[in-house]
Amino acid sequence: MTTDKPLINRVANSGIKVLNLEDYYPQEELIAFDLKPYLFKELILKEKDFRSALKALDWSIYQNKIVVVFNSTQAIIPVWAYMLVSAYLSGVASEVFQGTKEEYLKLHYQKVLKDLDFSSYQEDRVVIKGCSNKPVPASAYAEATHKLKPFAQSIMYGEPCSTVPIFKRPRDLSKRS
Repeated sequence: MTTDKPLINRVANSGIKVLNLEDYYPQEELIAFDLKPYLFKELILKEKDFRSALKALDWSIYQNKIVVVFNSTQAIIPVWAYMLVSAYLSGVASEVFQGTKEEYLKLHYQKVLKDLDFSSYQEDRVVIKGCSNKPVPASAYAEATHKLKPFAQSIMYGEPCSTVPIFKRPRDLSKRS
């Protein structure tokens, strides 16, 4: 027996607000600059060779990109090497960061979440969206939870249709009639 009742989207009508951290992922392309190819036998940075190699590079490939400069070997790299790469990227890249992509994203989200107004979630039921297509660091989820807790009625993780409860504010029994 079929009924002609319209489908009701209970998730949309639930009043749950969704915080999607993926919305705050950097807009510019994130690209890595590894020092490894510029090391002699992947162990030693020879200043003259390093300077020549950097001078010969086509830096335009980094135009308007976020460039993370790091070394993937166990070699000890002098600080000036990172400074020299940064000098070449200045005026080309939109941002230069010394470290890995993962380290950059942690710092990026820390800055973004610091400036978000979480009071807009006052007394709301909030789902911090999971299953992202971009590599949002776990630290961003932890920080968002920390920032939301003073405001939200409840915090969940996942998708509005399937969540894991994280926090629920106890009911204030003094307000009962």
